[in-house]
Amino acid sequence: MIKLLEKNIHGESLIFTNRRAVYWPREKALVISDVHVGKSAHFRRSGIAVSSQVLLDDLAVLEELVNFFSAESIIVVGDLFHAGQNSDLDIFCKWRNSFSHLQFILIKGNHDRIPNKFYQENCITAVETSLRKSPFTFIHEPLYLHGEFTISGHIHPGVVLSGQGRQMIKLPCFAFSDKQLILPAFSRFTGLDTKTLGRGFRHIAFSEGIIFDY
Repeated sequence: MIKLLEKNIHGESLIFTNRRAVYWPREKALVISDVHVGKSAHFRRSGIAVSSQVLLDDLAVLEELVNFFSAESIIVVGDLFHAGQNSDLDIFCKWRNSFSHLQFILIKGNHDRIPNKFYQENCITAVETSLRKSPFTFIHEPLYLHGEFTISGHIHPGVVLSGQGRQMIKLPCFAFSDKQLILPAFSRFTGLDTKTLGRGFRHIAFSEGIIFDY
């Protein structure tokens, strides 16, 4: 079940979900990061058995979000793809064609090494460095840009929660400060970074059935 937490971020209402995405009501846009389409095929090519079901599951979640919010666009802040062209791209293209009405914007990340022709053929607006949609600047890597509020991904943020009896659990999270919002990786086939972020960040953590400030 989709769980929601609405917050005012830099003067805008944003809806955070336990499905690794943010919805921006004013723009009717889903904002996600680090989908890594092609990662499972890349592993298979290297002799490691990873099923393409990983990608199918991620795309099913994205479809659920599109339908839930009646979204009109998707903004990906980098690493939509993982390692060039491979068999997983056929799965993505089929999914994309079934949602041809959606505007699809990609701010390229360090893994997005697909030829420009592919973006054009699949109606993906590919932006090289950053995209400004007031009051936000969308980039891939978390950077402090003077006078701008950035929304990024790249580091796959997570938090460690401790309970009684020394139990510990890692959860993915959204991390935000007065200058930045950093999104979790959309793909579940990624690790969690619980150490990179310094002080000054607050967190919105989530699991399958809950989302909460931390």
